[in-house]
Amino acid sequence: MTDREAIQKEVDLLLNVLPVRIKDPLFNHPEIRDLIEIVLDLGKPPEARFSKDKFMYLGEEAVEQDEIDHITSKVGEFTLDNRSGIERTLHRISAMRNRRGKIIGLTLRVGRAIFGTIDVIRDIIESGQNLLFLGPPGIGKTTKLREAARVLSDDMSKRVVIVDTSNEIGGDGDIPHPGIGRARRMQVDSPNKQHQVMIEAVENHMPQVIIVDEIGTEAEAAAARTIAERGVQLIGTAHGTSIENLISNPTLCDLIGGIQSVILGDEEAKRRHSQKSVLERKAPPTFDVCIEIRSKEIFAIYTDVAKTVDAVLQKRTFKPEIRVKTKEGKIEIKQKAEAPIPEPTFEEAQEIISQKDGKEEKIFPFGVHNTYLDRSIKALGLPAKVARGLDRATMVLTIKSKARPGSKIVKLAEEHRIPVHVIKKNAASQVLKFLQFYFDVRGKEESEEAALSEADEAVDEVQKIHHSVDLAPQSAYIRRLQHKIVEESGFRSESIGEEPLRRVRIYPR
Repeated sequence: MTDREAIQKEVDLLLNVLPVRIKDPLFNHPEIRDLIEIVLDLGKPPEARFSKDKFMYLGEEAVEQDEIDHITSKVGEFTLDNRSGIERTLHRISAMRNRRGKIIGLTLRVGRAIFGTIDVIRDIIESGQNLLFLGPPGIGKTTKLREAARVLSDDMSKRVVIVDTSNEIGGDGDIPHPGIGRARRMQVDSPNKQHQVMIEAVENHMPQVIIVDEIGTEAEAAAARTIAERGVQLIGTAHGTSIENLISNPTLCDLIGGIQSVILGDEEAKRRHSQKSVLERKAPPTFDVCIEIRSKEIFAIYTDVAKTVDAVLQKRTFKPEIRVKTKEGKIEIKQKAEAPIPEPTFEEAQEIISQKDGKEEKIFPFGVHNTYLDRSIKALGLPAKVARGLDRATMVLTIKSKARPGSKIVKLAEEHRIPVHVIKKNAASQVLKFLQFYFDVRGKEESEEAALSEADEAVDEVQKIHHSVDLAPQSAYIRRLQHKIVEESGFRSESIGEEPLRRVRIYPR
């Protein structure tokens, strides 16, 4: 049997539940392959909807109650979410009821098992990474889940379990549609129990892959995180068309790591050139990869969800990889991914400049006395000197009042692509303190004492403001000492970020 014949056979099974006068116009219709759904409302003419926003009325006579009853008697039992189906098919019948619970409207949606829909992203599905599909209704998310289940279970011999809440992936009835291959299917008797069945699937059936459609509640997001933490590959879909939708959705943002407001310490805020209160990702994302389905053949792929979310929160530009399947069946990459590029940190800027101009720093003072700077450099014996102009400088040292966003020195520094460092006021002690911190010329004992003192102060601040606080970046040894102080104070902490910017974050109780 050809694919065309198989599709026609499945569509015929749906048409056969319709009254004769409604189904006759559809049999042998030239666009039957593009039929999406049939809509029946009491007192209105029945209509058929096709792809590309086409529709046609199936006669002029209005739908009568006995016609609706005729259809409901031929399909499966309607569940609590008012959905039913036809056994061993992928068709979905959804009911509309009046205030007394009587069915007065039906939407019969055509379900088809289409093969080859994941060819464009097959390498990602087979990679073992947790994958989230985003896209508007009707774009084909469920179809791709079904195909992923078949490929992973049949071609890769993996133990795949589908959590099928609405029976859209595996079809109606106790025996699932052959389109899911060797994958096993767990049905859910009520939508509000989907999260329970997700956990049950992991605990009872030892899957290597779990596939779930429409993750939409906090409980389901938490269950998804539990699955990912147990080392099971998770492939799912969620409401929304882009990652930005998830970030702004308080119910589902946990899927991409969760969002929290963080109060930075003075040194950290100064290092970032940001306000003390910033939004940050709370934890590693549940899903490693996110794919926006922009049309049936166009995919925007974010291969690192963590970095993408961080870029969105920090308002940095980034580009996903765009893959397209042409009419000839070829796979083309229309746009290569561009990883989010952060603003250079002080340490990164220093390293780049050192590689370019040698290891000697050239500091341009703005609003800071040359004498203070020159004397401090000589007193500490630093590999640095006072620069006489921006064109010769590797950094700018200025005071807080002159470093406001958009100020002249900030704009000039941006044009010359050199970092701006800020001290509170034009004082010899402030200049000396900055140079000691920047060149790390404090003794080991002094450095440890300052870092532990910062941890003590941060614990007090967390207790007052009930928000997490970040400490300045430290070595692994210093971080262990800071974690110990936090633990003894009854708070929780973790190390975040990557070296050399890895730091301790302290959380409220």
